[in-house]
Amino acid sequence: MRNTTLCYIESAGKYLMLHRVKKENDENKDKWIGVGGKFESGETPEECAVREIREETGILFSRDKLRFRGIVTFVSDEWGTEYMFLFTAKLSEAQNGISEADIPEENDEGKLEWVPLEAAPELPVWEGDKIFLRMLSENAPFFSLKLQYSGEKLVDFSVLAW
Repeated sequence: MRNTTLCYIESAGKYLMLHRVKKENDENKDKWIGVGGKFESGETPEECAVREIREETGILFSRDKLRFRGIVTFVSDEWGTEYMFLFTAKLSEAQNGISEADIPEENDEGKLEWVPLEAAPELPVWEGDKIFLRMLSENAPFFSLKLQYSGEKLVDFSVLAW
């Protein structure tokens, strides 16, 4: 079991997406996701998200500029269980005044690209990601989403929103 964060950074009707193409033994290989990663010892979800965003993009957000959108529980017969803390943030609220053009084109996990919000679910993403991307686009209230996978196939899901 592991704890992770994922953040969708928004600017001008686009999300900053990471195309995971660099690591061979990567459960997200060839998928498009937001930015984030695994907790370090003693971190809160917000601290983890802030650190991962800075490491992967160079963008510095204060914790209060992140919007905590939900908790996603992934259950996989191949990868085990993961609790993912899902955030969104607006680039215009970053502390270092960075713009879209300042974002590196790649990092050690893959290629970064600004993608129109409506196009994000059409990319090669996990089937369950389409569910929470739709919820984000509909500005759903805080939610808990459980996604159950067999291999790469989504076999069941349930959602509870407040």
